[in-house]
Amino acid sequence: MSQPRRPAKPYRRPQKDPVRILAFEALRAVDERDAYANLVLPPLLRKARENGDFDARDAALATELVYGTLRRQGTYDAIIAQCVDRPLREVDPPVLDVLTLGAHQLLGTRIPTHAAVSASVELARVVLGDGRAKFVNAVLRKVAAHDFDDWLERVAPEYDEDPEEHLGIVHAHPRWIVSALWDALGGPRAGIEDLLEADNDRPEVTLVARPGRSTTEELLTAAGEDRAVPGRWSPYAVRLAEGGEPGALDAVREGRAGVQDEGSQLVALALANAPVEGEDSRWLDGCAGPGGKAALLAALAAQRGASLLAAEKQPHRARLVSRALAGNPGPYQVIAADGTRPAWRPGSFDRVLMDVPCTGLGALRRRPEARWRRRPDDLDGFAPLQRELLRQALAAVRVGGVVGYATCSPHLAETRAVVEDVLKGRGGSVAEVEWIDARPLLPGVPGLGDGPDVQLWPHLHGTDAMYLALLRRTA
Repeated sequence: MSQPRRPAKPYRRPQKDPVRILAFEALRAVDERDAYANLVLPPLLRKARENGDFDARDAALATELVYGTLRRQGTYDAIIAQCVDRPLREVDPPVLDVLTLGAHQLLGTRIPTHAAVSASVELARVVLGDGRAKFVNAVLRKVAAHDFDDWLERVAPEYDEDPEEHLGIVHAHPRWIVSALWDALGGPRAGIEDLLEADNDRPEVTLVARPGRSTTEELLTAAGEDRAVPGRWSPYAVRLAEGGEPGALDAVREGRAGVQDEGSQLVALALANAPVEGEDSRWLDGCAGPGGKAALLAALAAQRGASLLAAEKQPHRARLVSRALAGNPGPYQVIAADGTRPAWRPGSFDRVLMDVPCTGLGALRRRPEARWRRRPDDLDGFAPLQRELLRQALAAVRVGGVVGYATCSPHLAETRAVVEDVLKGRGGSVAEVEWIDARPLLPGVPGLGDGPDVQLWPHLHGTDAMYLALLRRTA
C-alpha cells in the first residue's frame, strides 16, 4: 500500500537583508569594474541612509563585511576550495562573492554560526536564486565545521616548509607581496608578521590642519576630546576615533583641513623643510593628484611667500587637485600636464615633489583589494615611468634646490632602486646630485633605518608605507 504523499511546503519568499545586499553589491563592483571599495562603498551607504534603510549600526556592519571580506579574500578562497567539488575558477564569481562574504561572517566576526549561514543563504536566494542558494548552504555548512585557527592549520603549509606561503595564507597576502615586503623590511619573522597584520588592521582616519587656514586645536575642539587625539608625528595631524565623520567638521567641509595619512604629511613637510641654497620662491608638485600633498605644500608655501605649481597628467585628477587647493591664500596654479614632458623650463623651481605612480603596496590597509589585483609584472610597467619622472624632476629644479622622490610602496624596485639607477645615469644623463639625509627632517619619528632615504611602515609608525628620498642638485 503506497504511503500518502506529504503536502509540498509552501513557497517562502526570500527575506531581503539591506546590509548584506549592499555588501554584495560593493563586492561585485570591486570584482566586475576593478573598482576600489573606498570609492564604491560611501555612495552606496549614503543612498541607503537617504532611503531610510540604514542606521549607524547597519552602516558599520556593511563596512566591516566589505572590508573584512576583501582583506582576507585569499585565505577564505583557500578554505572554500577545501569545501567545494570543483576548482574555484569554475565557481561563478557572484556565487564566490556570496561564499566569501559568508566565510567572513563565520570565521572573522562574532556573528553566531546559524545566523551567518542562514543570512548568507537568504542573500543567495535573493541575488542568485533558490538553486544556487542550496549550493551556498552546503558549502558554508562545511566551512562552519571548523574555526579560523583550525582552518589555517589545515590549509597553510608549515612555516619551516614554506615560510612565505605560510605567512601569505595566515595573513592573507599573495606570496609575491610577502616576499617583496620581507625583502624591503629585512629582519626576522616577527617583524614581517607584525607588518602583515598591520596591513589587515582598519586604518584610523587622520586629518591635516592646513597651516594658516586651520589648526589642530580647532579640529580637536570641533571633533570633541572623546573623538579625536593629536597625531603622533606631524604637528598638523589629528586622529579621529573609530566612526568619526570628517565631513561633519566645518574646517573639512570648507577645505581648510582635509583627510590625509600622517605619512603623506611627513613627506610633504620633509620636502618643505629641507635646506635649499639661495632663493626659495617657486615650488612644484609634479604628480599632484588627488591633491593632499599639494594642498599642504601650497599652505606652507603661502606662509613663506612662495608659490606652488601643481601638475597632474589626468584632467579629472587635476580637477580634484584644484578642489583641494581652492581657497589657499597664497599664489598657486593647477595644470593638467605630463611630468615626463614638462610644461615648464628646466631649472625653474627651488623645491620639487615627485610622488610617482606605483603599485600602492604601502596602502594595503586602505585598499585591501589591491593585494589581490596587483601582479609582479605591474612593476615592469611602472619602472620606466618612475625613472623618467625622477629625471625630469632633477631637470626642473635649479642648482641648490631640492627634489623629493616619494612613493606609496616599500617595494625596493620602486624605491631605492629607482633613485640609484637615475643617479648612476642609467637610461639618460642627469644633473649632478647630492643625496640628502632625510631622517633629521622627520623629527621624533623612530625606526627610520640607516638613511639617507626614509621608509615608513604601518606597524612601526602607524602610517602608510611611504618612501622618501631627498636629492639636492649641485651642478
